[in-house]
Amino acid sequence: MSRIGKAPITVPAGVTIDVSKGNLVTVKGPKGELTQQVDPDLALEIEDGTLTVKRPTESKRHRSMHGLYRSLISNMVTGVSEGYKITLEVIGVGYRVANTGQLLELTLGFSHPIYFVVPQEVKVEGKMEKGKNPMIILESHDKQLIGQVAAKIRAFRKPEPYKGKGIRFLGEEIRRKAGKTAG
Repeated sequence: MSRIGKAPITVPAGVTIDVSKGNLVTVKGPKGELTQQVDPDLALEIEDGTLTVKRPTESKRHRSMHGLYRSLISNMVTGVSEGYKITLEVIGVGYRVANTGQLLELTLGFSHPIYFVVPQEVKVEGKMEKGKNPMIILESHDKQLIGQVAAKIRAFRKPEPYKGKGIRFLGEEIRRKAGKTAG
């Protein structure tokens, strides 16, 4: 029994949902427009500002698709109405962040700087304040894309367990190890 799939999606004011032939869902809102192909077995019903996803049978495949597509559509509605924001913290001596438009320049202790071109759908901002760790702020209406971009940036220098240096999500807890002890 999918509890997530049964929950109705409330459509806020200013957001329109269009379900075309072949179950192609298009969500338009003030922040942008997103499309998602939904499994043709599932039925989508829009009435009184709420969208519900219905499944035809109780088979394992239909139950799993039910919750999945309901979550994807819900994330699309939230994205085009409010948007998503991910903050990454860069921790380490000499680690720097700078951005010019969509080009992010990272200095992470390698012999060369890393240049990363962020997709147009994601707004990027690099913050460097004296006495604080550099920050990378990502904003977008597409939850999947912003998560993928954040994971790719974090992968350039993952936080290491001994000193905690690297790129981490804001508020992320890193398990620390003791290291060597003097003999």
